[in-house]
Amino acid sequence: MSQAVATQNSAASLTGLLVPLADRTLLLPNVAVAELIAYRAPQVDEGMPDWYLGQIAWRDLRLPLLSFEAASGAQVEPGSRARVAVLNALGGRPKVKFIALLVQGIPRSFKVESDLPAADVALAPLELGAARIGEDVVRIPDLIGLEQLLEDAGII
Repeated sequence: MSQAVATQNSAASLTGLLVPLADRTLLLPNVAVAELIAYRAPQVDEGMPDWYLGQIAWRDLRLPLLSFEAASGAQVEPGSRARVAVLNALGGRPKVKFIALLVQGIPRSFKVESDLPAADVALAPLELGAARIGEDVVRIPDLIGLEQLLEDAGII
């Protein structure tokens, strides 16, 4: 295989993760997720927004734990399949390297092709877009927007 063909193939697809939430599935780039860990009850701070679930310990750090559903207008409680996805912070804030996101199951790998069909559905706050994968609609989250929520609330 020539170098030009190899480059073309890698540019045409990337690996994503389908991340199950209580009411939707998010599509994240594989590199956005640092680690998937077991759910642990967060240390709760009084008077915080409902989307901020508290802080959890991870690798000698304290991470803010967020509910994407609550941040985008829905309500959710940790279910029996609850896990925490530790995400690499993408916003370039010097004090924030990771954030934690409540998820409802184990993400699965998915090869995202350049021709992934867009889904014509109403988007919730913090959703940048939606795509169809078979019969399912997946949502593309605004991860930098999540970080901005934390900053606007004075959490980070």
